[in-house]
Amino acid sequence: MSLDIDQIALHQLIKRDENQLELVLRDTLLPANATVEAMVEELHRVYSAKNKAYGLFNDESELAEALRNCRQGNDDFLAFSRAATGRLRDELAKYPFAEGGVVLFVHYRYLAVEYLLMAVLNSQSSMRVNEQLDISSTHYLDINHADIVARIDLTEWELTPDSTRYLTFLRGRVGRKVADFFMDFLGASVGLDTKAQNRGLLQAVDDYCAESQLDKSERQNYRQQVYSYCNEQLQAGEEIALEDLSKELPPLGEKSFQAFTQEQGYELEEHFPADRSTLRQLTKFAGSGGGLTLNFDATLLGERIFWDPATDTLTIKGTPPNLRDQLQRRTSSK
Repeated sequence: MSLDIDQIALHQLIKRDENQLELVLRDTLLPANATVEAMVEELHRVYSAKNKAYGLFNDESELAEALRNCRQGNDDFLAFSRAATGRLRDELAKYPFAEGGVVLFVHYRYLAVEYLLMAVLNSQSSMRVNEQLDISSTHYLDINHADIVARIDLTEWELTPDSTRYLTFLRGRVGRKVADFFMDFLGASVGLDTKAQNRGLLQAVDDYCAESQLDKSERQNYRQQVYSYCNEQLQAGEEIALEDLSKELPPLGEKSFQAFTQEQGYELEEHFPADRSTLRQLTKFAGSGGGLTLNFDATLLGERIFWDPATDTLTIKGTPPNLRDQLQRRTSSK
């Protein structure tokens, strides 16, 4: 992995009681030794693989102003990180779910792009066996389950200040409150809506097929081609490129798919991240609620699965063998 650490700072927030978060600040930057490099590479890998929300700094963002001063050489990275950790403590203290953790600031380069990654990492306890085969407890940073993380693409922020996607963050496992406090700390607003872009793409595909009056089989084949391209981009960690997707698809009538989207005003970006759950709708139907979960291939609708909209009833012909076995055993025991 061609990841080069420029500067890294580490601080800590310790929860003493329900209303107090104690600040513990390092006086020096963390040396970028082999262990630190391995940790940052793991954090970068884990973060890059997660679904992220996109944002941009507000005009009055204190963090953005402090970061500009640091980038311009008016302040050093350690001082920037210490002040930012203090602001993070103040924001966290407003919420009852606030917990402590290790606060990490990493300025690094990956594939010619500069990033600033900020994270609050929790520690977990585990057991280890030493060389004498004795068992003892140990603590480790729980990077895989980190959910308070944000990353700024410094290159895009400085070269394309009008961008709506140079800042990314995780929404967190405890709901919108995590995103809210972190956005307040960053002084940022939500930018590019990835799910909306993917939903717009799906709608455009359906409308394009409908305008060309494709039959059911042709429509599903077309959706499958769209899904194949998008899934390949997702697996490769690349974004959906509307022009490239259009070239992959056979034109329906006189207009290419890209020309159709532009003509109809779907407001799709030229490039946008793929959203796995939304794209799955190209080939599958899925839903859950009221104790019921259903998931089936789109090709089965009208063949083995039938929906009556008047009664909101699904009829399934031919159940999976393992489900049928469970039903038979349960009904025979009555």
